[in-house]
Amino acid sequence: MHVDLPEKRYYKIGEVAKAFGVNTSLIRFWEGEFDVIRPKKNAKGNRLFTPEDIENFKLIYNLVKERGFTLDGAKQKLKKNPDKVVENHEIISRLEAVKAELIKIKNQL
Repeated sequence: MHVDLPEKRYYKIGEVAKAFGVNTSLIRFWEGEFDVIRPKKNAKGNRLFTPEDIENFKLIYNLVKERGFTLDGAKQKLKKNPDKVVENHEIISRLEAVKAELIKIKNQL
């Protein structure tokens, strides 16, 4: 999954939800369920997500929404072997980028 977010230090919950195509309630729910997501909160209590949090959301989204893991299964996978999950996700992301580029070239022909 490709997420279009500008380069920023912090992202608001609405920006994150829109980028992933989900409701803000799901973002808040996953924040409570997964320890790897730790947004900062400002004085008003608004959640501010870092680029690291966005990468963790990408992993969780891939496991739960794209690969069909349950929440418990995704938690176990991230705790058991987080390096392998990250490596696999990076490989898949690169392959999807190559595929998108090849489709773009094909459409130009």
